[in-house]
Amino acid sequence: EVLWHGRGGQGAFTAARLLGAAASLIDGRHALAFPSFGPERRGAPMRAFTKLADEPIGDRSAVARADYVVYLDDTLLGDEWAEPGGLVLVNSVLAFHDPRILAIDADGMSAAVLGRPIPNTVFLGAISALCEHVRAEDVKEAIRQYMPPKLHAKNIALVDAARELVERLSCDGAF
Repeated sequence: EVLWHGRGGQGAFTAARLLGAAASLIDGRHALAFPSFGPERRGAPMRAFTKLADEPIGDRSAVARADYVVYLDDTLLGDEWAEPGGLVLVNSVLAFHDPRILAIDADGMSAAVLGRPIPNTVFLGAISALCEHVRAEDVKEAIRQYMPPKLHAKNIALVDAARELVERLSCDGAF
């Protein structure tokens, strides 16, 4: 399970859907993605969820603790933590001295490639590097299937950049 925290307009629900689509490209895998909105306006806090399983998913309830908890905005970082052994990924330039937290400057990475800070695709790449149930090639295929063609190359480049960063940080023992 993946719990996404973001603000309206940051692409949390899009990321949840793309992750589910990517995971379900593997034969025998199932996924469910859904949002939870407060006030529906740009900038309002919201959550999205992605559930991945080897069998059909009947539980459509919100997730409180997940294997991966992604914060697309570090001002939302709260007490909703990952399951034991899970990981929190946060869009931040701050250093967190906690091995359960992986900070990535997704705004900086996405602004450099897309021309504006849209951090969601960075975290799709990061999760594909961390989670054995999601392959990078499937994330890229989900991007090709569900995003407009003019966005494919740049978002795929962000997936690759995020994967390289996570692999480098993992080798350095940063988390």
